[in-house]
Amino acid sequence: MEEALNNLEQQRHDKRKQQHVEEEIKTNYDHNEYNTTCANFFFVLQNYCSTLSSSIPTKGGGEYSYAYAIKNNDATDVDNTPSTATETAQWLYNLSSTIPSPLDTKSLALAILSACQYDDESQIQTSLFETLGESERSMEALFEIVPRVLEIREQVTQDDIHQLHHQNDKLTSSPATATAAAVFIPTSIDPEVQRLEKLRKEAIETAQYAELMKAEADELKQYTVSRPEDKIIIKNAKQATKAASKAYAAALEAGAIANESDIKNRGYDMSLLAMEDSNINVALHKMNQEQFDQYQSDFLQPEGSRQYYEEKGLPRGTEREVFDGYEVVSIPAAVLKPEQLHPRIAVSDVMNSVEQKAFAGTASLNPMQSAVFQAAFNSNENLLICAPTGAGKTNVAMLTVVAHLRDKGIIKNDNDPYAAYQHIGTGKNGTQKNSNNVTSQVGQKIVYIAPMKALAQEVVEKFSSKLKVLNVVVKELTGDMQLTRAEAERADILVTTPEKWDVVTRKSSDDSSLGRTCGLLIIDEVHLLADERGAVIESVVARLHRLVESSQRQVRIVGLSATLPNYKDVADFLRVHRTRGLFHFGPEHRPVPLEQKFIGINAIKPRFRYESKMNEVCYDIVCDSLKRGYQVMVFVHSRKGTGDTMKAVAEIARKRNELESLFITKGTESNGAAHSRYADRAEKSRNKEVREHFNNGMGIHHAGMLRGDRKLTEQMFADGAIKVLCCTATLAWGINLPAHTVVVKGTDVYNSEKGKNVDLSILDVRQIFGRAGRPQYDRFGEATLITSQEAMSRYLDRLIREVPIESNFIKQLTDHLNAEIVGGTITNISEAADWLQYTYLFCRMVKNPLGYGINARQIESDPTLSTRSVELIKEAAQTLDDHKMVRYHIDSGNLAVTDLGRVASHFYIRAESMATFNEMLERNKFPSDADLLNVICNANEFENVKVRPEELDEIDKLMKSECALEVKTPVEDFAGKSCVLMQAYISNARVNSFTLISDTNYIASNAGRVARALFEICLKKGQAGAALKLIRIAKSVDKRIWFFQTPLRQFEGEIPSNVYRALEHLQENSQMNYDAYDSFLYLLDMQPGELGQLCKWKK
Repeated sequence: MEEALNNLEQQRHDKRKQQHVEEEIKTNYDHNEYNTTCANFFFVLQNYCSTLSSSIPTKGGGEYSYAYAIKNNDATDVDNTPSTATETAQWLYNLSSTIPSPLDTKSLALAILSACQYDDESQIQTSLFETLGESERSMEALFEIVPRVLEIREQVTQDDIHQLHHQNDKLTSSPATATAAAVFIPTSIDPEVQRLEKLRKEAIETAQYAELMKAEADELKQYTVSRPEDKIIIKNAKQATKAASKAYAAALEAGAIANESDIKNRGYDMSLLAMEDSNINVALHKMNQEQFDQYQSDFLQPEGSRQYYEEKGLPRGTEREVFDGYEVVSIPAAVLKPEQLHPRIAVSDVMNSVEQKAFAGTASLNPMQSAVFQAAFNSNENLLICAPTGAGKTNVAMLTVVAHLRDKGIIKNDNDPYAAYQHIGTGKNGTQKNSNNVTSQVGQKIVYIAPMKALAQEVVEKFSSKLKVLNVVVKELTGDMQLTRAEAERADILVTTPEKWDVVTRKSSDDSSLGRTCGLLIIDEVHLLADERGAVIESVVARLHRLVESSQRQVRIVGLSATLPNYKDVADFLRVHRTRGLFHFGPEHRPVPLEQKFIGINAIKPRFRYESKMNEVCYDIVCDSLKRGYQVMVFVHSRKGTGDTMKAVAEIARKRNELESLFITKGTESNGAAHSRYADRAEKSRNKEVREHFNNGMGIHHAGMLRGDRKLTEQMFADGAIKVLCCTATLAWGINLPAHTVVVKGTDVYNSEKGKNVDLSILDVRQIFGRAGRPQYDRFGEATLITSQEAMSRYLDRLIREVPIESNFIKQLTDHLNAEIVGGTITNISEAADWLQYTYLFCRMVKNPLGYGINARQIESDPTLSTRSVELIKEAAQTLDDHKMVRYHIDSGNLAVTDLGRVASHFYIRAESMATFNEMLERNKFPSDADLLNVICNANEFENVKVRPEELDEIDKLMKSECALEVKTPVEDFAGKSCVLMQAYISNARVNSFTLISDTNYIASNAGRVARALFEICLKKGQAGAALKLIRIAKSVDKRIWFFQTPLRQFEGEIPSNVYRALEHLQENSQMNYDAYDSFLYLLDMQPGELGQLCKWKK
């Protein structure tokens, strides 16, 4: 023991001496230009080498004596100042012989010599690391080489190394001289050193193993019921913790380790070997509560990584039950006590009579709305409201809307009577409001960004009904609803989608543009940042932040979001003050408490038996809810799955003789009148499944249905005409249609990028669960997730250990960078790197660099990630340059817009599509109409049009009967299917399959935009013939009339069809198939009688 204490004291003395010498080296070392190199290497390598000397009780002996002398700058142990070229070469050769490497001594020495030839410090560092490796001896050698880099480069040549190697071969060939040749061959290892090293290794290895076992055991403790195998794992974890504590104590007592840093610096987590302070060590299982709390606060892993010691688990009262073929975990509703809620604020107490009109029917704000009232209504702070679905976030948005209208003088402001005269202009009714002078409207308008067009329509209806009494105009601006310039200028509130507002702001170059009129931007469902469409939100917000800074004009941002784990990151991205504008509310703030159930189905093969079991479990849940008088929504993850699920439920109900008694809403029931009221409308639906399921008291809803059928289904469910509605997640994100019971059937979602099924996002699960419970009618809501046994444990884990939402901006960086270059806000690489720092991508790269491919070495050398930002921008700029969308000058870093880039930005065309267009147009200089139609259909925008086997027969029929132009691509490919459906749309063909109807509408909504973009491209390239054909195709899509048909078809319903046929027959006989306009002008030369005779129609 006395010897160990002496050793420990010697170690502390050596460590103090080492620190003193290292400080002297850092401040006084002056070796020409390599002073900086040495300092950099010192800091990079100190973590690797700091533990080497601490394990050696004395300076002499063992294989580490040479490294020890070098580290402590002790010239008496090793002569580290070679003076001649021969001595330097001999030193380098001998050093190489002591380094473990797959190379022989000569090759390694030559490799080190080659690494020292670089002029750039970073290249020297990288080359030496790659040459020597990362072993302990390699790190020692690196410390020896660094101060002598200049000396090696100037004095040593390859011939010196070859000559030494030749001499060494001669020496080693003689046994008498073999020993003398190896100057620095390690001596034998002291047994005491071996013993200490063994104790040290045991401490490290047992700590690592115990940490892994403890992590696995912690995952099992979340469940209320443990299985036998779970108890074994927990027991093994306790034993591993005990063994780690003993090994650590033994190593500490023997002096093998000085303190916790000896293990911590090796990269292992010390979570199982807790320390009260640097000198007193207490094992984890011997800690009192105070010590454990202190340990938690000191040693938790950084934000964004997995934390095993967080005090979170499933709520108290969670139960686990096992049934035949499945098990159920029931989580009770989270409810706050009344005294824990914020006091309700009466509307009449805080608003004047004019402002109260917007909240007609609302006597008081709920606790969540009351908590944010002051910040939302009486300040101009940016806000981020994170609250569960149904908590009343829309009313918070209404508070900010009314406050903005008041502050801008659009409605009466009792506090500032002169506000109404801030922007006087000549508008409607002679008032200052809604001026036609756009410049005077800068900062006046409110823009509400909704994630989907369906939700945008709902917001328009809701806001219009509430603000109509204040003469506030609310307009929808989406792909389905275009506005004229005058209509957009007259609107006070524009409700739009992220993509539409992105297009608008891209073209906002001066104060007269619509994008500059925004003074309040409300972004609904901000957590969609984690979705592919989140990149658009990032682009819009980053553009707005830069506009605010350049124009020095405030634009308020209000973000509405579901509960997020890393809401502080989102707040930083939106420039929300963390104390004044950030509000986070947990599930306990739901107006209707939510009871959750997670059902895990045991693995059953074949697959159809597993699906059958899932349908039976789903039916039992639906049936139980219907018996208690509640409606049910069942969510699936494919359009086809909606109809299949309802058929399966109806079939089970027939077998159990429960279809008529539980599902069909006819007879004397209270909702029987609703069923009869919708019967005629349901029978007239073009969707066969809508008609079929309506008669069973059920309905389906998905994006593939026509807008009219979707609206009809929503109305029928809201009025009680149907009791069960099966839908996709579109309904959860789209409109507010709650039900008492919500069921998520299955969690497998196909990911096209990975080419396989992945788990449904926990954000999607929360969004769907949020539809459970009707605030006006229910005391609580019920939500159930049905999945596999394996997936259930993953969802329970995500429920208590939420994963931060990440950015998808990198995937679309090229497109958004091009938009900024076209807009003139970016002209070089430096400005582009600054722009990137305004995005959510940059916020998350700083917090979670490993998730974005940034390793520890890069973080250390580039803590602000400025270099990484420049790298990303350069890669995107090079891609744009390759696609001829920008001109990128590598030497200067300048970026210049091209015609192709301008077209891509204005028409919202992806960079991948531009590359395809360039290739196909270059390949065919004189394309036909069919060729150009094929080019349009190969656009990346149509890649989402999937080909389904059950659709092929109908596609073949359409191709034979309705396609006027040749289909250049097989219909099994997305381009071939798109080409057939586009021609069928122009020909006004009747499409029967509802999935094909949906795809046709999608193609028709994008084809005109893509065709006009190609028209502009051909125009810029001087391809007049192709440009003419493309504009004819674009007009054909818009008017649904082929360019070779008579323009009189636009008067369908007023002119008989035989007139069209007669005129087109004349056109065919005159051989003017592709010049219908000239044929139409030819009719002007005819007399009325001649025209009537031609058409066989006198009038």
